Order: sequence, then structure tokens, then C-alpha cells
Amino acid sequence: MGQQQEDGGRTRPSGSAVALSEAYDTALLDLDGVVYAGGEAIAHAVEALEAARAGGMHLAYVTNNALRTPEAVAAHLTELGVPAEATDVITSAQAVARLIAEQVPQGSRVLVIGGEGLRVALRERGLEPVESADDEPVAVVQGYGGPELPWGRFAEASYAIARGVPWYASNTDLTIPSARGIAPGNGAAVEVVRIATGAQPQVAGKPLPPMHRETILRTGARRPLVVGDRLDTDIEGAFNGGVDSILVLTGVTDPAQLLAAVPEHRPTYVDADLRGLLTGQPEVTAASGDAAGGFACGGWTASVSGGALVLEGEGGEPLDGLRALCAAAWTQAGPGACGLDAGKALARLGW
Repeated sequence: MGQQQEDGGRTRPSGSAVALSEAYDTALLDLDGVVYAGGEAIAHAVEALEAARAGGMHLAYVTNNALRTPEAVAAHLTELGVPAEATDVITSAQAVARLIAEQVPQGSRVLVIGGEGLRVALRERGLEPVESADDEPVAVVQGYGGPELPWGRFAEASYAIARGVPWYASNTDLTIPSARGIAPGNGAAVEVVRIATGAQPQVAGKPLPPMHRETILRTGARRPLVVGDRLDTDIEGAFNGGVDSILVLTGVTDPAQLLAAVPEHRPTYVDADLRGLLTGQPEVTAASGDAAGGFACGGWTASVSGGALVLEGEGGEPLDGLRALCAAAWTQAGPGACGLDAGKALARLGW
């Protein structure tokens, strides 16, 4: 269950004979695109999390969004029907604050380009948030500040960085889900400052090790399962941390992107939404005893022919067809990204 291949990659989604909520002690859940989108709960999320928690699984909420405090996030989750305490929430603001605190003296001033979540996390580490490059900061930290963050804040960061002040970023997600669609994320704002200064920040958030370390320190998880919707943050973060992951298709990643995933972006499991925590996961097997005959899952068989992914079978669960296609695509791609045409195969599954 959930084992990586010898080359560090993955050639097919794994199966599980028992529900994932029984196989793992802690779910490390991303928030945007997994639990909620634009402030509203995603379909089935509340009921699935309630059932997983009732079954004994510890739920921890791990977000690259540094805007809100853990208390605010927990309050929002509770309002949605997912009871949570501030200690259940781990943010990239906390991870970057620890990173800074390990490199600067206690009580140092830090220029904040972002929201209240960053300020609270810095104070927790004994650092003093300031607002101007003229306040003699010893570090600049940048995190998502929401759609109303003034453009002048980027200039303030640039002034300090140009003077040689070290620059840190909570995360570099280029986009963030919202109720109206996909919006620019903190990574887009970081690019503004990078272009202006030519500098590169130290980054703490997923998929990098500081965020994984922060999560394990705060949760004490022994058999964690990362639950996410993004290949380049959630799934890669799990890969870098050497733990298993499940991709849910409720956020930014679509099936075509999943099929093209490079090894570090290939999840252990794939499911439609958080109900996947409550079930086992079907095995993907070699259809004829070896990969040359394609891969089978739940009545579907996926193979490669004429530069395209081919799907055979009728009436099966579409997710099983997608799992079989992943095996065919990832095996063909090896250590790279699959470039095979998947349009017709995905259309058969309704994507």
C-alpha cells in the first residue's frame, strides 16, 4: 500500500484494502480547493470529514495561504460544520516565521508584505512586524495579502531588498481558487518583487521541507496522508516528505494534468472528493500480466497505441478508468511527463 517505486517515482496509483481513514492516523488536508472554495464548503466535504474524525482519524488543516490566522481558519471551518481548533491548523505563515526566527536574533524587526496571519506568526516566534523599509527591518517576509493588498506594499519590499535585507516568502503558489474562479496567488505577487529586484526569496511553504517539518512538529503524525488538489504543492510536498498522498479532483488539477504528471507530482491515490478517505482504493493491475498489455481497473483497460492513450471497457466507474489511464501514462513517461494524446480517452469518461 502506498509504496514508491525503486526509482523514486510512481507508475500507477496504489490500492488499499481498507478505508484510508483506517490506514493512516492523520489526514494533512489542504483547504482551498479541498475543503472549501471561495469560503463555501465543497460538496461532500463536511460529511466526509465528520465520518473520518468519528472513525478516529486526526484531521489537520495545512494551508499555503498565509492571510488568515489559525484561529480565523478554525472558526471558518467550524462555521462550515467542520469543528476545528486553532491547533488543528498549520499555515505557511507559521512555517516561514520559524524559518526566519532560526536565522535572525530574537526580537528582530521584520517587514511584512501580507496579512494578519503573517504578523501573528512572527509574534509567536518573538519577532516584531513592521510596515516600512525605513523601520530598519532585518528581514522581509511576503505572503498572500488578499485582493485588496495595495500595490505600494510591493514597492516597500523592493526598497528593503535593494538595501540587502534578506527576503522570505511564505509560498509561491501562482494561483488560488476563489468563488468566481482561479485568481492570482502569492507566487504572482512574489514575481512582481523578483522582477523589480532581481532577488530570490527563501520559501517555506509547500512543497518545500520547512512546511512539512512544521506540519509534523505541530501534529505529531506517524502515518500521515497528504490530501490535496495541487500537484506542484500538495503532491510534490508529500513526495519530498516521503509520505503518501491523495489527489482530489475538486480544485485546480484536472485529469489531463494528472496524466501528464512528472514523478514527483504523481499521487499515491486519486479520488473525486473527500469521500475517498472513507473507502478503500481499487488496485490497478497489468491487464495481461505485464505492462505491454495495458492496465486494468474496475472494468476499464488503458493502453498506448499510435501515440495516444486508449481506453476500453463500458459502464465502469469513471474514476477507475482514470486510474487505469494514469498507470498507462506514467509507465510510458517513466521519469518524464507523458505527452500522449488523452483527449478521446478522457472524453469517454466524461472529462
